[in-house]
Amino acid sequence: MEATIEKKYTPKDFTSDQEVRWCPGCDDYVILRTMQKTLPEMGLAKEDIVFVSGIGCSSRFPYYLDTYGIHSIHGRAPGIASGIKLANPNLSVWIATGDGDAMAIGGNHFIHVLRRNIDLNIILFNNEIYGLTKGQFSPTSLIGQKTKSSPYGNTQPPFSPGELALGAQARFFARVGGGSPKEMGQIFIEAQQFKGTSLIEILQNCVIFNDGCFNHLTDKDVKEDKQIFLEHGKPMIFGKNRDKGLVLKGLKLEVVTIGENGVTQEDLLVHNAKEQDPTLHYMLVRMEYPLATGVIRSFDDVTLEEREDELTAQVKANSSFTKTDDLFFSGETYEVK
Repeated sequence: MEATIEKKYTPKDFTSDQEVRWCPGCDDYVILRTMQKTLPEMGLAKEDIVFVSGIGCSSRFPYYLDTYGIHSIHGRAPGIASGIKLANPNLSVWIATGDGDAMAIGGNHFIHVLRRNIDLNIILFNNEIYGLTKGQFSPTSLIGQKTKSSPYGNTQPPFSPGELALGAQARFFARVGGGSPKEMGQIFIEAQQFKGTSLIEILQNCVIFNDGCFNHLTDKDVKEDKQIFLEHGKPMIFGKNRDKGLVLKGLKLEVVTIGENGVTQEDLLVHNAKEQDPTLHYMLVRMEYPLATGVIRSFDDVTLEEREDELTAQVKANSSFTKTDDLFFSGETYEVK
């Protein structure tokens, strides 16, 4: 358990003295500022927080936060963060990664940290492009997307981070737009409170190489009609007039209008993020209209640390060894003269 503190921090306490070097207008500024504002609300001691990153624009994150931080190597942040957490369970460990860093060169590390369910948090900056290396297609780039490395259009189907995560047995998955600091901060806090691996996909606009890639979903004029912000235990309702909702019809989710054809709010699905069976969570992740945001899945499960601790205790209880020499001189031994 991370230590809780009585000292009152402010966002300034989590702001480093480093010059922030992202392109003007980049959503990364919003994400950084939201994290700096949210960290004081988590009730953690400053020295108990560490951010680990790989390679990419998002990987500058640890430089700009006045916490412990490691700028690691391409795609390997999950492995390093896992070691930090297992070596010091009292730390609140966060990974900052991009769609290329996490799901291309770091793909295996990414799926296995989700599978193992170590108690750490992953912020996935998804801008559907390689930004730091100047605009090549990434694992989330769309079919037909023209980039520096696909000048006539990308031919490779994209990964859905949510589908990939749930397929890897992720217990916590959330999604939010890069320009939604209120909802983003709420999700950061829920992720910190969750015991296990949490993954937060942020739809992050790259103003230089993929500008406007999420505008049809995240612009303030369309956001309320194109997104449904899910909250555990609340009806699945959305729209500027709060008159749209989701029902399950057969094996598909269907959008209905409250007041039409006798539909009332009581007919709408109620979000259960804590359900063990991920079937409905898969449907929500795959749904194109409305786009599901918020905490989609938050299933409480045993963490890797708990399993390791339990096994270690069992082995110790049944072991005849009381010191290292007992192990060295046990079983078959031989003497060199």
